[in-house]
Amino acid sequence: MYTLSQRLVFIGLALAGGLLILLMRQFLNDYILSIAGFVGIYVILAVSLNITNGFTGLFSLGHPAFMAIGGYTCAILTFPVQRKGYFLSGLPDWLAGTELSFFPALLIGGLFAALGSLLIGLPVLRLRGHYLAVATLGVIIIVQVLITNMGGITRGPLGLNGLPTLTNLWWVYLWVLITLYLGWKLKFSSFGRSMLAIREDEMAADCLGINLLRTRVQALMVGAFLAGVAGGLWAHLVTAITPKSFSLILAFTIVVMVVVGGSGSITGSLLAAVIFSMLTEAFRPLEESLNVYGIGEIVLSLILILILIYRPIGLFGTSEPGWLSPGKRKSLSGTAGD
Repeated sequence: MYTLSQRLVFIGLALAGGLLILLMRQFLNDYILSIAGFVGIYVILAVSLNITNGFTGLFSLGHPAFMAIGGYTCAILTFPVQRKGYFLSGLPDWLAGTELSFFPALLIGGLFAALGSLLIGLPVLRLRGHYLAVATLGVIIIVQVLITNMGGITRGPLGLNGLPTLTNLWWVYLWVLITLYLGWKLKFSSFGRSMLAIREDEMAADCLGINLLRTRVQALMVGAFLAGVAGGLWAHLVTAITPKSFSLILAFTIVVMVVVGGSGSITGSLLAAVIFSMLTEAFRPLEESLNVYGIGEIVLSLILILILIYRPIGLFGTSEPGWLSPGKRKSLSGTAGD
């Protein structure tokens, strides 16, 4: 169990993050604040993908598809009613006359993404390794094609622009805290130990009575829900969303963050997401000045190659810093407590 001092550390870190946001909003310009927003969204994406891939040992690349589902759902629900009849003529009457506030729209977007992952996961998660990776890449393409061809509902390839600017640092920080808390509670729970058991040895986990498919699908749904929320935050930070917003390159970027931080380590995913997203933004002015794009992706790829050569388990492996991990209690089975 967590000790009182550890709980105080968690609360102190959360309060320190809130204080940092207050200072940033006071002294930094809108451009820097938007970059900070993207950093937070990447943290949500990396940690949520770690729940799916790192905890259960899957190799899913479908996070951008779930982001697209959640992002479009949230964008349509918050789109001004006065403009829906003109831009989204294919919406049913009840939806055309509905305009929700941001928080319920984010939740519904996440739930739709989780539902989509359930429909996808039941057949796809029977695959393993590179077969699963290729199948989930196909899911991204399928979702993009569906969105492109549903012009009356999604505005097709033109996408939705002029979305209300609802995402700010407070919204992003709230969902970062929710994501970290959920990931931490899952990892050090009995369900989390079931996921880790599947990752380490499927046959042994099956012999212990763990339902492999159900556990994988549940892990995928949790990750997809958070990815859908991140898609909604993304859309209302950029104030636009198109079928190409969530691409294969984005899938590669998120996977790199998880692999470099350590598959199974929440702390590693957090730090890798912060470092890599800031590096990507740092190279953007250089790319624009040289009129050469993709420098950030090249650097990202080189770092990934070096990590895989010299530290294939990632920066943290599957572990967390000892001062943040729950203490162990003795039991008949000798396992760690929640």
